[in-house]
Amino acid sequence: MSAATYYPQLSPRFSQVVAAARGRRIAIVGHARPDGDCIGSQVALARVFETLGIESVCVNPDPVPRRLLFLTPGMAFRRTDDILPVARDYTAIFVDCADGARGGDRLRQAFPAPLAMVDHHLSNVGFAAHNLLDTTSAATCEMLAGMFLDNGLTIDAQAAQALYTGILTDTGQFRFASTSRRCFLLAADLLALGARPSEAGYQLYERETPGKLMLLQRYLASLQFECGGRLCIGTLPPGIFEETGSTLEDTEGLVDYARAMDGVDVGVLIEERTDGTVKASLRAKNPAYRLDLIAGEFNGGGHACAAGLNLKKDTAGFYDRLVAAIARQMAVVDAQGPARA
Repeated sequence: MSAATYYPQLSPRFSQVVAAARGRRIAIVGHARPDGDCIGSQVALARVFETLGIESVCVNPDPVPRRLLFLTPGMAFRRTDDILPVARDYTAIFVDCADGARGGDRLRQAFPAPLAMVDHHLSNVGFAAHNLLDTTSAATCEMLAGMFLDNGLTIDAQAAQALYTGILTDTGQFRFASTSRRCFLLAADLLALGARPSEAGYQLYERETPGKLMLLQRYLASLQFECGGRLCIGTLPPGIFEETGSTLEDTEGLVDYARAMDGVDVGVLIEERTDGTVKASLRAKNPAYRLDLIAGEFNGGGHACAAGLNLKKDTAGFYDRLVAAIARQMAVVDAQGPARA
């Protein structure tokens, strides 16, 4: 590819990040409960840094999900407790994190002044020396793939697979509204570099556990309709993971069943925890509903069509407050005329 074909504004700035990273030990920080885009971004950036002679380690507050372990052979992944004693020896680059707290408060305190962040969330306002943000991108892996190619950097087969996986997951298998021509062009480039779609598809979508299916059964049974059937909410009660033999990882994709129903504009998954906290995942069919703003009312964030929040206090009446917030946004959209996907 010719220089700066994919990201003409960001790619020169990424080369500055590379120059600043040389001679340093880099901690590539991802977010809690990492998904395909997070792990894919970390693996790919670490692999590319290795070809440049830059030492790096991937850091997450939570372990790599079972279905994403196929991306990580030979990679150095560390948990928060592992990196904190030596954090002063590392310079941080955050990937796929809408803010510095997405890696957890302890990592934010350990790395208060990151060298860079690479992200695509609408709610990101920048928190590093070099803020590489593009909210038109479907995935952080999309951004990294484009910037790597624009700068003529070496992408080996493992990095290509990681980047492809991140794009695949954050575009909903190339179905979401954020999917662009650039996504397909980059996917084609990554296939030429060794990405294997069949392996990614198998690992991500054909390795469900019995616990996951039991969790899905319970989630579907809990679905309730609000806002005249345009909002569908399902709730997982405290202790459900122990009861079904499932894990937090098994909630991935559940909310899409609520959104997928005909006539539903917004789907929600609410997880009630035994410690009294609440987590919610929000998904919309149309970006006009600006779920990032709704989540922001509860100190969350994300994308226009996909957002989330974690509520650690003031959880009483959360269901009704969330319904009211979504109803208000629906009224705004309705006043503007028919929403278009």
